[in-house]
Amino acid sequence: MLTIDEIMRRLPHRYPFLMVDRVLELEEGKRAVVLKNVTINEPFFQGHYPHTPIMPGVMMIEAMAQAGGLASGGSDGDKVPLFAAIDKAKFRRVVKPGDQVKITVEVLQARRQLVKVQAKAEVDGELAAEGLLTFVLTQRGDTGGNGTS
Repeated sequence: MLTIDEIMRRLPHRYPFLMVDRVLELEEGKRAVVLKNVTINEPFFQGHYPHTPIMPGVMMIEAMAQAGGLASGGSDGDKVPLFAAIDKAKFRRVVKPGDQVKITVEVLQARRQLVKVQAKAEVDGELAAEGLLTFVLTQRGDTGGNGTS
């Protein structure tokens, strides 16, 4: 397991965009299992939706991308994994305040600077979202305008 301090050393994200609360398993270059605790205090719930708070799909993708960045093996040291593409994204159930999202990421392919992973997000053992994510590993501080995460 990684503490929040270790997570923050590996990921460049900060409040309100850090979407990984705990790392349960990490085999860099192979696999990661992380938790995202969803609370009503998330800033996006102010507008999505005020009377029926639902975690936006794009935020679920971002949480999976951050887990994928940890699994890619590029987040520790001088490399930063930048989210470059998503394929086959599907949303299977609503995620609400009080839910704990368990994200499992498996590295499918890693070549030079390109890493592809399969990600799935579950709540109470039920699939909430999934997708194939691609990352480009770049030197820390050299984002070059590629990727958004």
